[in-house]
Amino acid sequence: MTVSTWNRERAFTDAAEVQPCRIMLEDAARDTAFRLLAYCFMPDHVHLLVEGSEGSDLARLMKRFKQASSFEYKRRMGQPLWQRSYYDHLLRGPDELQPAIEYILSNPVQAGLVENAHDYPFTGGEVVGERQVAT
Repeated sequence: MTVSTWNRERAFTDAAEVQPCRIMLEDAARDTAFRLLAYCFMPDHVHLLVEGSEGSDLARLMKRFKQASSFEYKRRMGQPLWQRSYYDHLLRGPDELQPAIEYILSNPVQAGLVENAHDYPFTGGEVVGERQVAT
C-alpha cells in the first residue's frame, strides 16, 4: 500500500515525526492481525507491505492507523496528516513478494535521499533484517 500525506506535505523528515507514526502503525497491524513485513516512511508518503490472515480486514487496519496518527498530528500541527484514501496492490503469488520488498526499501535511493538503502533510517518491518535491496 501507499498512503500519501495531506497535500503531499513533507511530514516525515525527522525521527521525531516518524517514531510516533511507526509505533501507531505497528500497534494497528498487531491489533488487526496483520504482519507488518516492510514499511518505508518517505517525506510525503508511506509504503507498507502487510500480510493478513483469515478474517483480516485491510480497511480496518488502515482506518485504525490513519485515525490514530492523524489525530495526534492534527492536535500538534493544526492540519490533517493523510489524504483520504490509499493505493493498494494485492500480491498474487510468492514470486511477487521480493520485488515488492525491494521496491519499498529502495524507494529512498530512487528519490535521491540516500545512496544506499541501508542508510535510510525510516524503514522497517519483519523482513528488513533479511533484505537484499538492489541499489
